[in-house]
Amino acid sequence: MKLVKLVLGTLALCLALGGPANAQAIEKPNLTLGVGGKGLLYYLPLTLAERLGYFKDEGLNLTINDFAGGAQSLQSLIGGSVDMVAGAYEHTIRMQAKGQDIVAVIELGRFPGIVLAVKKDKAAQVKTFADLKGLKIGVTAPGSSTNFFVMYLMAKAGLKPTDASYIRVGAGPTAVAAIKRGEIDAIVNLDPVITKLEQDGDIVVMADSRTEEGNLKLFGGNNPAAVLYLKREFAEKNPVTTQRVVNALYRALKWLEKASAEDVARTVPESYFIGDRALYISAFNASRPMYSKTGLIPEKGMQNANEMLVLFDKEVADAKVDLKKTFDDRFVRKAAGM
Repeated sequence: MKLVKLVLGTLALCLALGGPANAQAIEKPNLTLGVGGKGLLYYLPLTLAERLGYFKDEGLNLTINDFAGGAQSLQSLIGGSVDMVAGAYEHTIRMQAKGQDIVAVIELGRFPGIVLAVKKDKAAQVKTFADLKGLKIGVTAPGSSTNFFVMYLMAKAGLKPTDASYIRVGAGPTAVAAIKRGEIDAIVNLDPVITKLEQDGDIVVMADSRTEEGNLKLFGGNNPAAVLYLKREFAEKNPVTTQRVVNALYRALKWLEKASAEDVARTVPESYFIGDRALYISAFNASRPMYSKTGLIPEKGMQNANEMLVLFDKEVADAKVDLKKTFDDRFVRKAAGM
């Protein structure tokens, strides 16, 4: 009888602590995730969750496929070669407009952290966004968030997306080299690439979305950036698996809130430094404001992202997307104990 009471008491304690949630079977413990430019600070929470062992703590065996840009990550999700993507929130809006039920489940970045800069020897001729007409602009990949960013700025200046050429330069040393070799006139990229080029004196910044001030100037407020997105069908069929991934990423966001730049540098692979550890630390400090504090996308942020897209994407403008369908907050709320 005492044993029965002990077992029942233990069970009651587990229920009170939420133990059974962790005991639920993971529908798909072996997962593949796509990302476009994993070494970018844009995706730092993903790397932290991986390097700090948070995915393993959740019972997941996660394989990360790193692509040149977000467009390729999205294509891999649509094609079925990955289960989920760490990518730009805008892709959920564009896919909803196309009738593809792609949904974000946690926000990793509240600001894009994307920077538009021109090659230093072009700065005298390129003073406004309208002056981008006819230039060769380096983006991580055509169709990626960096591409959307510059097309938005051009549209605000009265230009069409076709008024410039977009050159794929990737998200690391290849992007740096493209500027230094004079292969492009301007670049739209993220840290640590931008900080490297700034410190070397190769570029002049025209638009900077790494800070709250920059986002207010460009978008009128925050503009959700990196998120974890997937097919809604996957989340419905694999709710425990989805929850575990979100748990790990939310934990990484909380770690990042308290971490120093040195903590971050000790955690990420040395290959992220682009050969200069001090530069990486400077880049992190420049980009630190962009990370999400809650994992939740505010309604105004969704609206800002949509308003950006409709300026140059007729399909999105004509579709009148229901923004509520682009973000499912159930998983992050559960991870946060809300």
